[in-house]
Amino acid sequence: MNILITGGASGLGEAITKVLAKDINNTVYFTYSKSAEKAHKIEDEFANTVSVKCDFNNLEEVNSVAENIASYGIDILVNNAYSGNPIKTYFHKNKIADFTEEFNANIVPMVILTQACINHFRKKKSGKLITILTSFLTNVPPTGASIYVANKAYLKSLVNSWASENIKFNITSNSISPSFMQTNIANDVDERVIEQIIETHPLKRLLTIEETADAVLFLTKATKQLNGIDMLINAGTNIK
Repeated sequence: MNILITGGASGLGEAITKVLAKDINNTVYFTYSKSAEKAHKIEDEFANTVSVKCDFNNLEEVNSVAENIASYGIDILVNNAYSGNPIKTYFHKNKIADFTEEFNANIVPMVILTQACINHFRKKKSGKLITILTSFLTNVPPTGASIYVANKAYLKSLVNSWASENIKFNITSNSISPSFMQTNIANDVDERVIEQIIETHPLKRLLTIEETADAVLFLTKATKQLNGIDMLINAGTNIK
C-alpha cells in the first residue's frame, strides 16, 4: 500500500510513520515542516519511506503535494498534522484572529489534501481516509482548549461527510480520538494541567503515541465494512 501521513516526522506522526513502515510492502510518504533532520533519519532507518516538505502555512507547498497525490499512487491518507498549542487560554480571552489563523493553518490544508485524495480514490474506486481527532470531543476538555476542540469538531463533521459521500466508491473514512498525549505539540502546556489530566485518567498515566499509532495500523488493515466510526482511546473515561 502507498500511504501518505501528514506531519509524519515527529511526535505521534513519527510513531505512525514508523509502525506503518515496518511492513516492507508499504511505501510510506510523510510530510514534514521544520523537522528535516528527523525526516531524513526516518528515511535512513526505513528504505520504504519518502519525506515530503510541506509547511501547512505555505499553500504553495500544500498544493504541490495535492498535485502529486496521483503520481504517488496513494491508497491511504492519514490526516495527522496539527500545529499550535492545543491549550491556550479561556475562550473569552482569545483574539478573533487566533481562531481564523489556527483554522487556516490546520484545517484548510487538510481539506485541500483530502479533496485531492478523494478525487484520486474515486478514479480508482478504492481508498481509505484516517483522521486524528481528540477525546476532548467526548470528554470534558481542559480549560483553554476551545480553539483546538472547535477545529477538531469541524473535522469530525467532515469525517462523517466523507464516509457517507464516498463509500459507494469503495472509499472509507474513519477517525481516531486519542486522549491527551505528551508530544511536542503539548510542550508548552502547564505542568499542572498535565498533572490534572493524569490524576483523572483511569490508568493514572498518559496515553502513549505508540498506542495510538497501533490504532492507525489497525484501521489501515480494517475491512471496508468499517466506515464512519470514531475510535475513542481514553480508557473508558466517558463510561457512566
